[in-house]
Amino acid sequence: MLSVPAASVRTMPSDLCCPIVELRQYTVYPERRDDLITLFDRELVESQEVLGMRLIGQFRNLDAPGRFVWIRGFADMATRHEALTAFYTGPVWKEHAAAANVTMIDIDDVHLLHPAGAGSGFPFPGVGGDVASARPPAGATLTPSSLVSVVVYPVVGDLRAFGRFFAAEVEPALGVTPLARLETDTSPNTFPSLPVRAGVNVFAWAARFDDAPAHAVHLAEWERQTALRAELDRRLSAPPVTLRLAPTARSLLR
Repeated sequence: MLSVPAASVRTMPSDLCCPIVELRQYTVYPERRDDLITLFDRELVESQEVLGMRLIGQFRNLDAPGRFVWIRGFADMATRHEALTAFYTGPVWKEHAAAANVTMIDIDDVHLLHPAGAGSGFPFPGVGGDVASARPPAGATLTPSSLVSVVVYPVVGDLRAFGRFFAAEVEPALGVTPLARLETDTSPNTFPSLPVRAGVNVFAWAARFDDAPAHAVHLAEWERQTALRAELDRRLSAPPVTLRLAPTARSLLR
């Protein structure tokens, strides 16, 4: 990998989060997931953000003990290349890579995304502004009771047409205000050392719930929308994937 001086890495514009988003789902050894999360929250948050990335959130997948999910944002694809090069050739990753890698089995399940339209990124406090005051401090151990749901829809046909259908028909029936609506970004991967999924066409929808029971009520209500669910499924190449995510102690999205 090329070495890029830290001074050349751009910072995230204060009013953007985030034009480019990675949804990263790692397969880990279930008995080592908490080890990875402890290391990640302690060492790998500010050390990435200082280089121009935004750590939107990191999570335990409640339905898969062997999955660690995190969401990372960038100002643009050029910044992504510069920031990732600086981080993965830099001292923090060199110090902690072995400890992180021993917990992981696979890191290639990654969707490269962008907001599906104006105002459909992650507009919650701290992500585009004062992150330091919004994220729990280093050493925090208390995990919130909230649940973040991310649903990934593999779309047949035009993503923009699907997004319009979703906003007009599906979202009102879901009964919850989304945190973000995202869709596949087809830009060439500017950092090939970290693969992203190719040949996919997805729409992703994220929402926050106070706790798991609140999310269960939401799912039960959605299950009753049989006609609408059938119309939605007709526009998909495969069933949607629902991620029930528990924020870690230092996740910004919580």
